[in-house]
Amino acid sequence: MQDDTLQSFKERPKTQYLASQYELLEKKKLEIHAVCAESPELSDLVGEELTTLESQQKELWSQMERILADSKEEDELPYGVILEVRAGAGGEEAALFAEELAMMYERYAAMHGFVSTRLSESRSSQGGFKEAVFEILGTKVYSLLRFETGVHRVQRVPVTEKVGRIHTSTASVAILPMRRKPTFEINPSDIEMEFSRAGGAGGQNVNKVETAVRLIHKPTGIDVRSQSDRSQLKNREKAMTMLIAKLEMLHEEEETKKHAETRRNQIGTGDRSEKIRTYNFPQNRITDHRIKESWHNLEEVMLGKLDVICEALSRAAEVAQ
Repeated sequence: MQDDTLQSFKERPKTQYLASQYELLEKKKLEIHAVCAESPELSDLVGEELTTLESQQKELWSQMERILADSKEEDELPYGVILEVRAGAGGEEAALFAEELAMMYERYAAMHGFVSTRLSESRSSQGGFKEAVFEILGTKVYSLLRFETGVHRVQRVPVTEKVGRIHTSTASVAILPMRRKPTFEINPSDIEMEFSRAGGAGGQNVNKVETAVRLIHKPTGIDVRSQSDRSQLKNREKAMTMLIAKLEMLHEEEETKKHAETRRNQIGTGDRSEKIRTYNFPQNRITDHRIKESWHNLEEVMLGKLDVICEALSRAAEVAQ
């Protein structure tokens, strides 16, 4: 069993060197034992050296186990998120609000040094987002934005409104964690793949070659599309990452509903259909309905300054645990 574990250490880049040092010490021990077999009178003289070698081996083994445990934890933690924003009720105003939310998260990501990439988008006739999907990379991004999933409601006078009436519109947000080792396995035969021209900005190659990739998961009907890259292969890889993230979230939502009564540490259900926040522009107020707290800094929040809200939600989650 120890031989199998040592082989595992030898195969991992982070423990290869330590494993090689462990084997060198083992080789020295075998040489000493061989000398003692030929000259038993030397056994007492080399006893202390053998004890030192064994002690060094134990320390190396402990180091490799700690590195392995840390690596496993890193693999399980999200290294980024897929951010989905969709227009809900409210027509063109909902699409414009969806775009504003997307820009808010892009600014927030930039402020924290995260790298964001727009993977796909579908625009309304007035230029807002019917739907947009982003990739945001950063080891802390999921912990910061994990409570943003749900329905965001806006109350304001739309630009197109002629008599000054306040309209209510909605947009939904989904934060999907991306993990190095997904917990959800997909059967390749369950996936249907389509290719098309990306369209829009991106240069002649993007528009003339079928680089955009659409994946459909036949059992669930979930589909994803990636068109951000000029390479069809890279778009396919990104689309697969998106699909896995979506299926994992679907599974987590189902599990949460099963155990809703026993899970008291949830801030909301994490369901995309749950109304979580209202943005009231006439009153310059944002209200998060899950923790029943309001802030009067709407303009700053829309510019990406979300930390005060994210921190309040994190504190509430810790208290609820």
